[in-house]
Amino acid sequence: MLELPCFYTLSSPWAYLGGPRLQDIVRRQRVRLVLKPFDFQEIVPRTGGVPIRTRPQPRRDYHRTELARWRDYLGLPLNLEPRHYPMRNPAPNWNKHAGWMVIAAQQSGADAFPLSHAILRALWAEEQNIADPATRRRIADENGYDGAALLAAEQSEAVQAEYRANSEEAERLGVFGSPTLVIDGELFWGQDRYGFADRALAFRRHLDRELPKPC
Repeated sequence: MLELPCFYTLSSPWAYLGGPRLQDIVRRQRVRLVLKPFDFQEIVPRTGGVPIRTRPQPRRDYHRTELARWRDYLGLPLNLEPRHYPMRNPAPNWNKHAGWMVIAAQQSGADAFPLSHAILRALWAEEQNIADPATRRRIADENGYDGAALLAAEQSEAVQAEYRANSEEAERLGVFGSPTLVIDGELFWGQDRYGFADRALAFRRHLDRELPKPC
């Protein structure tokens, strides 16, 4: 089965807004979604991205306008200024732990997407503090995961190694925004490019059907 890597951060409103459509694409195109949380704050400035906190005010204002447009268009709840999204002086690693929990869930063999989307929804629509371990554990439990086990695994070497590997791969590929899908080395940045990714996957499936089968 073809793998579909998704590089993103667990504080990305665009990853949240695009979640349902991404799941639909995965289902229809019959690919295996591989979630790749990575160190956005460390990598993106080196690959050409501009984190929202460092943008001039006009660009921050437009970002807010675009969020409102997409929220209304997609019909998903979203707070434009969520209580627990720090725009100034964020605590170190405040959004990394959630990514580590998603990696832990994926390493356990579970489908980690429902957990990922629930965490993003908690931050952007439900005014929950995803930096709080008890909050993450409760979100995991409520979505059918073993929250205590995932919380304990966040700091494990296996999870930390995969997080580092995701970050190194993101930099090598030139990922500069969240979410970014990768299909045959081609980047599709942003949930508004998911339609192009859908077409690319459909074309890839068509080519796979047309290739002669070995005798």
